[in-house]
Amino acid sequence: MVEKFEQRIYGTVKGEWRLKLLQEDLHSLYEGKQLDIWDAGCGFGQMALWFAEKGHNLICCDISYKMLAKAKEHFAKAGCEAAFHQAPAQNIAARLPQQDLVLFHAVIEWLAKPLDTLEVISERVKPGGHLSLLFFNHHSLIYRNILRGGWRLQTILSKAWYGKGKKLTPPYPQKPEELIRWLKNNGYTIKAHTGIRVFHDYMDKSALEISDTDELMALEYQYCREETFRNMGRYVHILAQKEEN
Repeated sequence: MVEKFEQRIYGTVKGEWRLKLLQEDLHSLYEGKQLDIWDAGCGFGQMALWFAEKGHNLICCDISYKMLAKAKEHFAKAGCEAAFHQAPAQNIAARLPQQDLVLFHAVIEWLAKPLDTLEVISERVKPGGHLSLLFFNHHSLIYRNILRGGWRLQTILSKAWYGKGKKLTPPYPQKPEELIRWLKNNGYTIKAHTGIRVFHDYMDKSALEISDTDELMALEYQYCREETFRNMGRYVHILAQKEEN
């Protein structure tokens, strides 16, 4: 299961695209002064390692022993260090100092009470610090399943899918506008807002087979930060800065 997840998320063109856009949104922080960073749900540690290799200080946590073991392995191979904790982010938050940057990537969509946990995570962001929030998009799930038709239409109409999910499909996809509203109401300014895979995941196999990958990725890049399209990405990334005291 863990190996399948790693291959699906990072071993594909889709995974490479996700990393590219995340790194672009976070590039100014990556290139700046040395930061204290908490990766709250680090998974295999790709983003944490990217920062660590630049000399930033990392704390990494994940609930999965196998994923955390993979992250440790990646760090060891790169000759980098981090503090690793096997625990849910919300369980260790109170024990951690405030951070310059908190990465909260692909976690919130798995939580039955997402905003409660987001509040706990947000408390670990220093005044003037940043929160990087990546999440599975509610709008994309609805749109993609309606386009596929059949039995899915009644499932969407009845909202029978919500809270169930599948092995690799999160049960609680989030609406970008609701998370942005929460961030703004809690003293954050939005610094980046990017849709990840705004076209690719709506194309069926036959359409992908007759399409040039480079051209498709160029279109993805052209539209991924435009207002209409970014909220239709399979995932959405928001980088927000917390107000100073």
